[in-house]
Amino acid sequence: VVSAQSTVSSGINAEYGSCINAEYGYPSRGIRLARTDGKIYNFVSKKCRNSYLMKKNPRKISWTVLYRRKHKKGTAADVAKKRTRKAVKFQRRIQGATVEHILAKRNQQPEVRKAQ
Repeated sequence: VVSAQSTVSSGINAEYGSCINAEYGYPSRGIRLARTDGKIYNFVSKKCRNSYLMKKNPRKISWTVLYRRKHKKGTAADVAKKRTRKAVKFQRRIQGATVEHILAKRNQQPEVRKAQ
């Protein structure tokens, strides 16, 4: 049994249970459904209850919390998206060759380079 103090967070009573679609529930609000196997479901509204009874997938219904969580809507990550780092180009050294020697070789004509 969970104590009443630990279940209340931000005005939502966790002991009461949360709605499948809306992910929240308030005491003495909404509709309860008891299945024959003994499982109890809490719904915030008729809209939630009817979508459950029609076997709608909450991940495909755009107003549900599960949909928003799946598609990363309204999270703090939207505000601060990860920045991709660009590759910085720089001249690498080849052992035993100076930068001037490499640039001179690069600027040579292909015929001269084949002759060497």
